[in-house]
Amino acid sequence: MSLDLTDEQQELIATVRDFAQNVVAAVSSQHDREHSFPYEVIAQMGELGLFGLPFPEDYEGMGGDFFALCLALEELAKVDQSVAITLEAGVSLGAMPIYRFGTEEQKQRWLPDLVAGRKLAGFGLTEPGAGSDAGGTRTTARADGDHWVINGNKEFITNSGTDITSVVTVTAVTGDHEISTIIVPTDTPGFTAEPAYDKVGWNASDTHPLTLNDVRVPQENLLGQRGRGFANFLHTLDEGRVAIAALSAGVAQGCVDEAVRYANTRITFGSPISRNQAISFKIARMQARAHTARLAYYDAAQKLVAGRPFKTEASIAKLVASEAAMDNARDATQVFGGYGFMNESLVARHYRDSKILEIGEGTTEVQLMLIARSLGM
Repeated sequence: MSLDLTDEQQELIATVRDFAQNVVAAVSSQHDREHSFPYEVIAQMGELGLFGLPFPEDYEGMGGDFFALCLALEELAKVDQSVAITLEAGVSLGAMPIYRFGTEEQKQRWLPDLVAGRKLAGFGLTEPGAGSDAGGTRTTARADGDHWVINGNKEFITNSGTDITSVVTVTAVTGDHEISTIIVPTDTPGFTAEPAYDKVGWNASDTHPLTLNDVRVPQENLLGQRGRGFANFLHTLDEGRVAIAALSAGVAQGCVDEAVRYANTRITFGSPISRNQAISFKIARMQARAHTARLAYYDAAQKLVAGRPFKTEASIAKLVASEAAMDNARDATQVFGGYGFMNESLVARHYRDSKILEIGEGTTEVQLMLIARSLGM
């Protein structure tokens, strides 16, 4: 495996880094404070082609791959996790299942707007009693003539209630021991995005519980084969874990960058605090974590795009990178001292935001279970 990036990949990183530092960072604090969705930033991301990175040009995509998406997520997450997760969920959870499992008609109908970033999609998996235990799904879809009638509730669904959300793909029980996935346009009667959550972090990310009350959609909105919903969303989550690992690696590195900048400029007792071994060693450990997280997601992402098995590597990357993000956010806050406890500081936002990285798209405990299972335990 080569860790050398191509000139095209390096150019992508430079482009996204410039955008993140000069456009995203400029408004991050305001959107976080106001709990407002950054529509203007998302529109510019669409114009840059970020939502289309892993999709073919046939659907208005950029003709890249999933690794390109991961590289972009890493750069965005250094300065704003809410923006990064909007891209991650919009692509790997929203548009990607339609691309992977949809009919050509479904792709032509939904993908162009999603791939161009003009619209967003969500993935409705989690329920009050079903998340890690997807077998506990209680949402039902009953065949009624040429329609599905869907009833149920979903929780913690990203990108589900914005003004530009066009569709949410939901998992539902369609028969005995049978879970399927169905595309639900958000303007369908009976589909309700309930009031947004008041979250600890990711304040500029859109997250809602959903109510589906006798939602009627055409039979042709079935995504993939009937009864294959469980297998399809497991594959979707495997890919999503690689993307979350890339996002987490960006957070870990962003915390290092902020800690180095502050330690070199913060003067105590006549010297920068970076000259204190306790501080420099703490930041050195932070860099080691960020580097390890990056190696882990590079490995998983390269296996993914090569069409090789990557399930275990995805779990390892998600585990290592999410813990690196949380640990580095904690340590960067300590380096900053009192300033790190102020909400306007980037490290404070990372400290609030990072905990969810150890929970979403498969908890740390789920990753440990999957890794142990791969070892025959």
